[in-house]
Amino acid sequence: MKTLKSSINLKGTGLMSGVEFEVEIKPAAQKGIYFQFEDKTVQGVLHNVVSSDHCVVVANVAQGADFKVALIEHFMAACAICSIDGIIMEFKNPGFSVPMFEVPILDGSSKVWVEKFNETGYMGEEETYPVLKNTVAFQKDRSAVVLMPNDVTKISYMVNFNHPTLKNRWAELNLDKNLDEITEARTFGYLKDLETFQKMGLSKGVTIDNTVGMKDDGTFTTELRSEFEPNKHKILDIIGDLYLTGVNPLKMNANIIVKEAGHALHIEAAKMLKDSF
Repeated sequence: MKTLKSSINLKGTGLMSGVEFEVEIKPAAQKGIYFQFEDKTVQGVLHNVVSSDHCVVVANVAQGADFKVALIEHFMAACAICSIDGIIMEFKNPGFSVPMFEVPILDGSSKVWVEKFNETGYMGEEETYPVLKNTVAFQKDRSAVVLMPNDVTKISYMVNFNHPTLKNRWAELNLDKNLDEITEARTFGYLKDLETFQKMGLSKGVTIDNTVGMKDDGTFTTELRSEFEPNKHKILDIIGDLYLTGVNPLKMNANIIVKEAGHALHIEAAKMLKDSF
């Protein structure tokens, strides 16, 4: 099991609520990615997922689901990228009641988490994971996720947004060439939808620094970190979502092909994937 050498403390805003959360990231004594608040704990695994609409939400289902943590996917992806399989995120008391805790959005990607992990250092040995043995395919309407056994992990992801730069656009993860571009790819959305979401009580923590806004004129609200950054963020999302299987997707030796999917489809594919090692 690989974990951190020491703890990391930081504060950050929740993307959905706009609430500031203080967390301590701690080494773990047992395998698993855990979220804690006082005496409540939830592990980041598939059977604890209670929502995948706008982001991935896990809850302590066996204890009545009275502790929920939202937007865990970027943190999960950072753990996969750094080959961490034992870690605890402990939330400090925010000083008032919240219906749901959120992993701080930070810069909207996994970049800050990966940098913090590397600065802190690691102890233990990387886990040896089973590799994919059978092809897994999940399709719904125009969306699909296909995973095929391969010599190394490769991810190809197609998006089809109403934006000239991101229409029928493919992006690819090649572990030897562009993992950094995937790691730093920020979350995104249509700028025109922001006001509507905020009236619904969502996206209150969105800023120009943590979210790439797609504008009607075909441009973006901020300079992209790399070409087709929003598409690359979808690759980051599926890395985090597939890690909910307990198997690091970057180590499973799979050719992963995704078309017009999202968290809900990622989670359904992950459920099928668990039986394919």
